[in-house]
Amino acid sequence: MTQNAAKSESGVRQHMPLLIVLMLGLFLAILNQTLLNVAIPHLITEFGVTANTAQWLLTGYMLVNGALIPLSAYLIKRFAVRRLFLFAMFCFTLGSLICGLAGSFPVMMTGRLIQAIGGGVLAPLVMTIIVFIFPPEMRGKGMGIFGLAMMFAPAIGPTLSGFVVQNYDWHLLFTGMVPLGAIVLIIAFFRLKDITPPENIKADILSIFTSLAGMGLLLYGFSEAGNDGWTDPVVLSSMGVGIILLVVFTIKQLKSEDPLLDVRVFKYSIFTLSSIINIAITICLFSGMFLLPIYLQNIRGYSPLDSGLLLLPGAIVMLIMSPVSGILFDKFGPRPLGIIGMVITTVTTYEFTQLTMDTTYNHILVLYMIRTFGMSFLMMPIMTAGLNQLPDRLSSHGSTMANTFRQVAGSIGISFLTTIYSNRTDYHLEAQGSQMNTSDPFFAQAFSEFTQKIAQMMSLSPEEAQQQAVQLLYAKVVKDSTIHGINDAFFWAAGISLIGLVLAFFMRDVRKDKKVSEKPSVSKRQEEIRMLPAPKNVHS
Repeated sequence: MTQNAAKSESGVRQHMPLLIVLMLGLFLAILNQTLLNVAIPHLITEFGVTANTAQWLLTGYMLVNGALIPLSAYLIKRFAVRRLFLFAMFCFTLGSLICGLAGSFPVMMTGRLIQAIGGGVLAPLVMTIIVFIFPPEMRGKGMGIFGLAMMFAPAIGPTLSGFVVQNYDWHLLFTGMVPLGAIVLIIAFFRLKDITPPENIKADILSIFTSLAGMGLLLYGFSEAGNDGWTDPVVLSSMGVGIILLVVFTIKQLKSEDPLLDVRVFKYSIFTLSSIINIAITICLFSGMFLLPIYLQNIRGYSPLDSGLLLLPGAIVMLIMSPVSGILFDKFGPRPLGIIGMVITTVTTYEFTQLTMDTTYNHILVLYMIRTFGMSFLMMPIMTAGLNQLPDRLSSHGSTMANTFRQVAGSIGISFLTTIYSNRTDYHLEAQGSQMNTSDPFFAQAFSEFTQKIAQMMSLSPEEAQQQAVQLLYAKVVKDSTIHGINDAFFWAAGISLIGLVLAFFMRDVRKDKKVSEKPSVSKRQEEIRMLPAPKNVHS
């Protein structure tokens, strides 16, 4: 080991207590995002609200969380690590307590929004700290540790939530977070120290408003597009106004000497490329997490717990492979990992286009495990490759932008896949329904034989048997159409993954560029010599 490498290793070990505290807080915040999905039906009954109203517990959290992410770079500089982390964990723990004690929907909604304030800044905060602590040659290992929370927490969320809802009271999903959040808060209060001092930066009110409002409206438009359609007036107006405000925000940042979020990070080609690839990866990730539970629970009749358990082995694969992929990144760079990971992800995503009513549980489980194995080579290594190209002064802006893109890509992915799934299901339903025409002699004969069998088996009159036959046939057509809709959505996800695969061939290891650029030039050497103190025996 060289002297510089040993020094870097020593510096990383020095910051490990800080890193562990940060990762615990981030893990809880990300885990909390996915816990509520399974509990929504229970909350609808508990509070006596409609499904659309209850959905705001997810949508509201996502809007506040996503809107705060672009402000993270400013908040990190303004308040530094310690105060910002303590504030975020306090909000998260307080929100969890309110949700756990909630007896009405407004109180529950308030708790979720307070939770979101804390969760919104934690991911970019922790990523910025990792970029600061780990030098470029060790940053893959650091981002692999970061990936433990980013990828493992949402993967075990449905399983944990399904187990709690099935066996205990749903309040435990939130009250259980309170002591864990309090422990992290106490440890952070005594052990956490700032890595850089806070800067007294003047708040740019216009930039803050356009960022918050623009991001919030854009994410709201995407979230509603999946339900109401992309041509809905509310969706179009929300997305249109959101885009206009974000354009104003971008122009303001380009003109500012000290921008709230420096969009100049996109001048760096590998960072831009890694951001585009990560959009593809995020959409593919959400395709599995969103579509498979629909197939397993709505079509095949598995319980929420069984559905969650299917995703658990994949989560364990990610848990094991995330640090390993970070070490491999440090050794081989981003391109080999990106290509291998995207090939596995593309092939397995395409395999999910072949789902039928006879596809076995174990087949899906193994296929999902292989898919998560491929994705474990992608998210953190690709993101790290982009961040490595940025100079230190832009690291917080780069991590903030990467997390902003991840949030937007997640919203786009869910809305896009929901739209494809819904539209294609309707298409297949109409196509199969048109084939059930009694004027067709083949169908008429088959339907007549089916009706007679039902009449004999259930001892029904011809009229009752015919009604029962229609209901059974319609139910089968709906199931078949839904499976075809899910397969079509996976087909589009596979196409997006293929685009990511092509782009992965253009990735390069920018650490080699930095090694070249770090060799001091002649003028720099002269400057260093000039700045040395003069010997005492030399007189001017």
